[in-house]
Amino acid sequence: MQNLGFALIDPHIHQWDPYNTPHVASLAVKLLGKHPFLLDKIVRLVKSKDLIETVGLTTHITRPYLPQDYKQDIGQYAVEQVVHVEASWADSKGKGVVAETQFIESLPFGTNTVQLGGIVATADPTDSNFKKILALHQKASSRLRGIRRMAAHHEDKGIHAWANDPHLYTNKKFLKGFEQIVRHHLSFDAWVYSTQLEDVIALAKRFPETSIVLDHLGTPAGLFGKVGQTTGLTQTARENIFYHWQDAIAELATYPNVYTKMSGLFMPVLGHQFHKKKQQASKQQIIDLVAPLITHALDSFGRYRVMFASNFPMDRVSTSLVNIIDALSDIVHDYDDETLQRVFHHNAKQFYRL
Repeated sequence: MQNLGFALIDPHIHQWDPYNTPHVASLAVKLLGKHPFLLDKIVRLVKSKDLIETVGLTTHITRPYLPQDYKQDIGQYAVEQVVHVEASWADSKGKGVVAETQFIESLPFGTNTVQLGGIVATADPTDSNFKKILALHQKASSRLRGIRRMAAHHEDKGIHAWANDPHLYTNKKFLKGFEQIVRHHLSFDAWVYSTQLEDVIALAKRFPETSIVLDHLGTPAGLFGKVGQTTGLTQTARENIFYHWQDAIAELATYPNVYTKMSGLFMPVLGHQFHKKKQQASKQQIIDLVAPLITHALDSFGRYRVMFASNFPMDRVSTSLVNIIDALSDIVHDYDDETLQRVFHHNAKQFYRL
C-alpha cells in the first residue's frame, strides 16, 4: 500500500550515536570508523558469536542512527510522530540510564526530520534506587511514557541473552520494583522470546492496572530457519515454534491491559538469511513470511490492541522500512478495511498517550 491516506505513528524506533554517547561499540567506532571493513572485523572479534548472529551484520549498529537517518528510511510515507525505545545504552548501571533520555531530548527532532512524541526509557526494577531513577527520567523529559526492561533469554545458548535472569519478569525483586511503574503511571514494554511468553502472562495477571505492550510479537526465534545451536533446525521444529507461539499469544491476549507491536519480524534471530545472501526481502516475501503471524495477532488481540512499529534500524539488516510498511499495511488492510488506521496510528497514540 503506497498511500495510507493518513500520517502514521511509529511507536518503536531506536536512536544512537557511537561517536558521542556510551555505546557498546564506541571505542572501536572511534578508532576505525573511517575503515568499515576493519571495523567489522574488530567488532566480530571482540563481541560474542551469539550476539553477532542475533543482529546479523555489524554495519547498522556501528553507524549513528539519528532523526535524519529515520527520515530518509521512511521514504514517501508521512509520519506524525515517533516513540524512541531504549537502545542498550552502555552506561546501564543505576542512574547512568537517565543520560539516554537526556540524549534523546537533545536530538534534532522537528519539522525537518520527524516529531518525537514519546520516550520509553530503561531502568532496572531490581535496583534499590529504581524509584529515584524513574523520577530522574521524568525530570529529564516530559515525554517519558514508559519503561522497558528487556528479558529475552533463550534456553539455546547460541541465541543471545539480553538479560541474565531467564525469568526476569517473575523475579521477586523485579516484581517489587515494578510497583513503582504502577505508581508513576507509566506503561511497560516487555520483550521476551516466545519461549518466555508465560512470564509476560504472569506479569499481566499480577498488574492488571498497568498497560503492557509485548514488543515484536514475542520474537519466535528460529521460526524461519536455524538459529543458535539447534533452534529451528527442522521443519517440524519450526512448526512447533509456531504452534507454541500461537497458543501463548492467544492466552496473553485475554488480558485486556496487554497490547502487542507487530515489529521486529525481520531480525535475523527469527531465522532469516537475507543478510547472508546480501539480499533485501521484497514486499511479497515479507507478506508470505509474516502474514500468518499478523493475522493471528489481530484475531487474538483484535483491532484495538495491535500496533505497527518499525524497530528501525534493527530490521534494516533484512529489508527496507518502505518494504515493511508496504507489506504490513497490505496485510492489515486485507484483514479488515477499518483496522488499518487503528493499527498504524490510533492504537499507538492511545497506548502512549501522545
